Amino acid sequence: MTSTPLADSLTFHTASRRHLLVECADLTATMALHHSLEAADLPGVTELIPAARTVLISFDPARTSTEILAESVRGLGHTESVSDTAREVTIDVRYDGDDLAEVADLLSVSPAEVVKRHQAATWQVAFAGFAPGFGYLAGDDELFNVPRRSSPRTRVPVGSVALAGEFTGVYPRSSPGGWQLIGRTDAKLWDLDRQPPALFVPGTIVKFAEAEREIVDVSAGGSAAGAAGAAADSASDSPSASAEATSDTDGAASAVGPPSLEVLRPGLQLLVQDLGRPGFASMGVSAAGAADRSALTTANRLVGNAETTAGLESFGGGVLLRSRGDGVAAVTGATGTITVTAADGTVLTPRLGEAFALSDGDELELGPTERGVRRYLAVRGGIDVETALGSSSADTLAGLGPAAVDKGTTLGVHDPRTALHLVDPALARTRALPQAGETVEMTVTLGPREDWFTDAGIETLLSQVWTVTHESDRVGLRLSGEVPLERARTGELPSEGAVTGALQVPPNGQPVLFGPDHPLTGGYPIIASVDDLDLAAQLPPGVKLRFTTSARPTPNTRPAEAPRTNDNEG
Repeated sequence: MTSTPLADSLTFHTASRRHLLVECADLTATMALHHSLEAADLPGVTELIPAARTVLISFDPARTSTEILAESVRGLGHTESVSDTAREVTIDVRYDGDDLAEVADLLSVSPAEVVKRHQAATWQVAFAGFAPGFGYLAGDDELFNVPRRSSPRTRVPVGSVALAGEFTGVYPRSSPGGWQLIGRTDAKLWDLDRQPPALFVPGTIVKFAEAEREIVDVSAGGSAAGAAGAAADSASDSPSASAEATSDTDGAASAVGPPSLEVLRPGLQLLVQDLGRPGFASMGVSAAGAADRSALTTANRLVGNAETTAGLESFGGGVLLRSRGDGVAAVTGATGTITVTAADGTVLTPRLGEAFALSDGDELELGPTERGVRRYLAVRGGIDVETALGSSSADTLAGLGPAAVDKGTTLGVHDPRTALHLVDPALARTRALPQAGETVEMTVTLGPREDWFTDAGIETLLSQVWTVTHESDRVGLRLSGEVPLERARTGELPSEGAVTGALQVPPNGQPVLFGPDHPLTGGYPIIASVDDLDLAAQLPPGVKLRFTTSARPTPNTRPAEAPRTNDNEG
């Protein structure tokens, strides 16, 4: 093993109050830095997201700071282990991809030569992103530097083997994508029943070989056995939110068993959420979790649950549930009517932020939201659904965790006796939340890529009123302003880690405010990040935003550099 200093090749960028982006000279240096950071286990570091030229460091500001982290990283040497200690995987490929001939023309070789050299090269997983199980594989053959397709496909079949830039990759699920397709494999890239679920994790050595048998493209209508396997894969990727409660034909079981909730009307969107699944970035999995974390934790405290317990997140309200069995519930977050109608017709109106009883047969209705947009329902014991990577949260972008709750679903509830605390009789403090047409001021931390914008662009961000559009969801809020943000550089970045709350700016100059289900990595520059993520979760379409800067945690240091093109996205 060898050790060499890293400091001379590093540049530090503030990404948020809890994130530091460290930029390296090239992919090799980035992989070395990621390896060194994993080995160093620096105090206060909670997550590492490696990418093409950067490592995004998440940290606990109560335990460390950007200044301390930057100094610690500067002092690291990197340790390179011999390659024979790395995990090795062989992938059988049928080289019949739609873009194979075009790739050969781009590289000025024959299709046979592309296949031969793709198999002869040694590939290593540099980082993960785009989707759970999607690895960016860097090879040792300089031939492979392939531009992305000028027009991305709306659907790439699962198992497609592809090239883009200096990387090769395999699509773990069917999705849109702009990589050049050269083949296909039936290797299972993502399997929740496997440990780890991702076949490709950073550092894995990958070899490609010619498949000895025909590979069935299930997505195009393959065999029945293949289709059944695909259905099983889909189920493991996105397990149903339904946890049907068993009942006797006379309906008496609900009175003796644990309570459950029957969904009579789910409203615009009803999801099971807890505090997410941090710690799996190396497999391409973002934390996700409740958009308004303080609202969910408050609701759980009110009914005596641990703060991490799963509850329901409602977007827009309009929810109607029927209680099967007795329980205790609380609603927090956005304002709106809360009505409990008993079986005998008695109507109660619990207040927002207070615990209230539910009896067998009661119907709980959450009316349309009035201020804010997301409401959280906690029930004593917590919602009982299948977990993925230890979390019950629904990640709508990755398709991980419980599916959106549909009408007719019956959600199981854990035994209320498993709750950790007594029910809190106090009324929780309510927050002032906005409604459409009002103007909200939000503080932002500039970075990590504000230098990609002109001074006029920065001024526009901070002086102009922005409107949250209807093209908004848990992945991100699209903002609209009269004047687009002016860029100082053209092109796109190589993929790098992105944080919840980031203001990413696509070429049209209109920012997107990333929500909890945002992509783990992205290639558009991020000009700033909002500081109050819970408030961001409660911004309805039509609300107006003004941004003001918060104090920067540490000065950014950036050497001048030429614009780069983004060839790394899926």
